[in-house]
Amino acid sequence: MRKNSWKYIVGILLMAVMVTLTACGQTKEQDNSGKSDKIKVVTTFYPMYDFAKNVVGDAGDVQLLIPAGTEPHDYEPSAKDIAKITDADVFVYNSHELETWVKDVLENVDEKKVAVVEAAGSIDLMAGAAHEHDHDGEEADHDEHDHDHELDPHVWLDPVLAQKEVEAIRDALVEKYPDKKETFEKNATAYIEKLKELDTEYKEAFASAKNKTFVTQHAAFGYLAKQYGLTQESIAGISPDQEPSPSRLAELKKYIKEHNVSVIYFETSASSKVAETLARETNVELAVLNPLESITQKEQDKGEDYISVMKANLEALKKSIK
Repeated sequence: MRKNSWKYIVGILLMAVMVTLTACGQTKEQDNSGKSDKIKVVTTFYPMYDFAKNVVGDAGDVQLLIPAGTEPHDYEPSAKDIAKITDADVFVYNSHELETWVKDVLENVDEKKVAVVEAAGSIDLMAGAAHEHDHDGEEADHDEHDHDHELDPHVWLDPVLAQKEVEAIRDALVEKYPDKKETFEKNATAYIEKLKELDTEYKEAFASAKNKTFVTQHAAFGYLAKQYGLTQESIAGISPDQEPSPSRLAELKKYIKEHNVSVIYFETSASSKVAETLARETNVELAVLNPLESITQKEQDKGEDYISVMKANLEALKKSIK
């Protein structure tokens, strides 16, 4: 879809949304049966949801826009999703680099009404993986809505940068709701302390490691690797559905042998066929490394959250980094 066509469709959808909202015409107090003091926060995908939920606490209702188990790299908002954004008090997303559709949607959102938070807005993003383009010199095929990434958006997988995202959410909430400043700051401080403890666990686990290389399904762990002095080697690029070229696979086989790699990490939310084939052909173990992009509802119902999944990732990484 061409960008101009996309903008036109977004405009039409928003016009329909506004007509619907006007027709509803009820006050917030009437719609929420006296619960108008509850802040309505809409977040894009799971890490943003969990970060916002920990900052907001009981002061508001936090919604997840992208359905659990859905790959955010490929997501496009429906008219219903756009309505949720325009009707929210606060909208939180990671970055324009991941949620590529946000820029077009925001052109028609009243930001005087909706506080818009780009959680990674203050973070300098790294360049995408070197093999985001085919190693034979051909650019990989991409869809027309630019789901390829020149920059790496996966900042939330670094516990230190995750703190910056939480701070950005806190600051935006405090600015819009100064009367709730104490609540937001107290909640954020408590959660940031947990993220600092997580950071310490990662530092201690890898401080004396001799083998600091790991091979993963897609290049989601670059910030984590940089933070703790590790080397990430990925099968695919920044987008998990990107197919590696034959030359890239040949390079990986050689790399795995030369660096005595014993584990290849895959994701349960994306196709693992290439990782499985590579593991079989190189005779190495498979293990799960979760990028937290599309944590399932079942996992959430079991009590899984950002902290618990990141701790599970740490235990998984210890299999190859030791």
